[in-house]
Amino acid sequence: MTDILRTPGAWPRILLARADAADPADLDTAVRAGAFEGLRAEVRDLGATGTMATIAAANLRGRGGAGFPAAEKWRACAQTAAPRRYVVANGYGADPGSRTDLTLLERDPYAVLEGIAITALAVGADEAIVAVRAEETAIIAGLEHAIAAAETAGFLGDDILGTGHHVEVTVRPVQGAYMLGEETVLLKALEGKRGQPEQRPPYPATRGLFGMPTVVQNVQTLAAVPWILRKGPEAFAAIGAPGCPGTVLVQVRGPAHDGVAEVPTGTPLREIVALGGVLPAGRSLKAVLVGGPSGGLLPPGMLDVPLEFEALRAAGAHLGSGSIVAADDRACVVDLARLLTRFCADSACGKTIPCRIGIRRLYELSDRLTSGRSRPTDLALLDDLSHDIVASALCDHERLATFPLRSIAHYFKPELDEHILHATCPAGVCGPIALAAAGAPH
Repeated sequence: MTDILRTPGAWPRILLARADAADPADLDTAVRAGAFEGLRAEVRDLGATGTMATIAAANLRGRGGAGFPAAEKWRACAQTAAPRRYVVANGYGADPGSRTDLTLLERDPYAVLEGIAITALAVGADEAIVAVRAEETAIIAGLEHAIAAAETAGFLGDDILGTGHHVEVTVRPVQGAYMLGEETVLLKALEGKRGQPEQRPPYPATRGLFGMPTVVQNVQTLAAVPWILRKGPEAFAAIGAPGCPGTVLVQVRGPAHDGVAEVPTGTPLREIVALGGVLPAGRSLKAVLVGGPSGGLLPPGMLDVPLEFEALRAAGAHLGSGSIVAADDRACVVDLARLLTRFCADSACGKTIPCRIGIRRLYELSDRLTSGRSRPTDLALLDDLSHDIVASALCDHERLATFPLRSIAHYFKPELDEHILHATCPAGVCGPIALAAAGAPH
């Protein structure tokens, strides 16, 4: 299991409140700790309308990266006339360097399952799917065990808590790539089709899985729902950033250590980076990658930026998978940006020209920078190409794939200039090739 990092005692635990249980799949232990009390509150007191009003009052925003208000998505799904509706829990964990969602599924599957049941009853869905990486066999087995136990206890399946409502939850192992983090790509994969994004609108909430209204939520979003119904929307809204309250899971990684932590939204990056003691003794911090492979590289001077959707975007990064990677003074940010851009290019689905060609050209440009083949016009080309990709992109993968190179052009321009103008790497990481002038002696 991934390590859970120790956090200050004043920080609340919502998503990982039961993470220390000896057996996460033991239903009796989870129930004694409060599991399915939120579902009981929905059935007993709130009903579908009251549940959606409660989630709206809490201002719960999706933790999948876009930060869309959950209640708006639920209402759109519930109000769309259709013979059936679906709830899809995205637990795929598309970022290969982050196990935030997988840690939640591993440590407390009942929090996610309860959130699914509450959401399904609120929108009128009787089928739900938990999408998980096919190779995560232990997590899949744990989820299937938890679903069976919850069905036996009457929390899932037929006649939930004596209401006559039915919610069937299945685990779907999916295999794909980084693009499965995008909701329309995930739905295509669940339909057995090629994983490529769809033009929006229409949004999945009105036309999603098999053409039916579908609520697609990250597992962290769903796990927060029971807590809100138990404790009340005011308690949730009082935690973290006012515009995006609650907590979020982050994976803090560095040369020395890594682990997952639950932090209140709005927490400065400086406090989060300090959680894991991620730098070896004697090394200084050079950059922090925020948002995973398509995230932004921020300098130490930007560590007071709060962990919040709009603030991170304004700084040139994004919340994404919750991945926060600290790089010490031995790293070359130009080479890091090159590696990240290559990953994004290799992960692109290829549906559109900005995706298929634009990101690949960005990678080729970055490769020139780190091999001594840069051109004087490369900085202008980087800026123009990035703007063209963002302006014509179909999905966020294309838009965000520009972040690594754009962030170093903004925050680390002196180091970038060394690579472009002098074909040198101040960190000694890159191996620029010095070309002899034509006619010069060998």
